[in-house]
Amino acid sequence: MLKHYKISVKGKVQGVWYRKSTLEKALELNIKGIVKNQSDGSVYIEAEGNENQLKIFLEWCTQGPKFAEVSDVSKEEDVPLFYKFFEILY
Repeated sequence: MLKHYKISVKGKVQGVWYRKSTLEKALELNIKGIVKNQSDGSVYIEAEGNENQLKIFLEWCTQGPKFAEVSDVSKEEDVPLFYKFFEILY
């Protein structure tokens, strides 16, 4: 069953390849959606996949790439938008 999560990642997550690494992890897990930087310094993600894929993805989000320092990850479930692929928004 397809699930849709809105995810907010806070901490040192901009300027550390977080969006690019998120894209790579999403492709690896076959997750669809978007990732983008927010003006408050956080990263916003919309991710769609099955429950197991999203569980693994959320666990990865708490660590992020090598130079990230994640302080908080929050998620909100929403209705699926049926994304076709995963992309970085600028």
